[in-house]
Amino acid sequence: MIRRTFLSLTGAALMTATAACAGSHEMASKDIVDTAVEAGSFTTLVAAVQAAGLVDTLKGDGPFTVFAPTDDAFAALPDGTVDMLLKPENKDALVAVLTYHVVPGAVMSTDLSNNMMAGTVEGSKVTIMTEGGVTVDGANVTAADIKASNGVIHVIDAVILPPSMK
Repeated sequence: MIRRTFLSLTGAALMTATAACAGSHEMASKDIVDTAVEAGSFTTLVAAVQAAGLVDTLKGDGPFTVFAPTDDAFAALPDGTVDMLLKPENKDALVAVLTYHVVPGAVMSTDLSNNMMAGTVEGSKVTIMTEGGVTVDGANVTAADIKASNGVIHVIDAVILPPSMK
């Protein structure tokens, strides 16, 4: 349930970022974090990235591919889940969830294939399906190829969880 919610949040966040970057086909001038902040629909994701101490990493050279949940996706998680994850004593779990949404390298939608396995920064792999729409671990990609100066964002419609948390 938490996994689906996180995937939903990631998708919404990516859609928002995509809308903010629509029409930009050249290299974006803003990094992944600034792109998410500017979109305005990723406040929970940005707060989680800050609480996890990952801001500098996601502002780094990359490139990174981020499957980003929106505020609505986080809101769909069971009551108390986000607050629990944001507590300092749960930082390791928060880092695991967030880094499970990040793949090293810039993976564009044209690079995807059905039943593709992509290694995440967390260490596990996500399954990408392309038949009947693109999904990542069952979360639908609702907006793709939002370019940032240090990678790309894809919006998904649920929060995904690493295998160790399922």
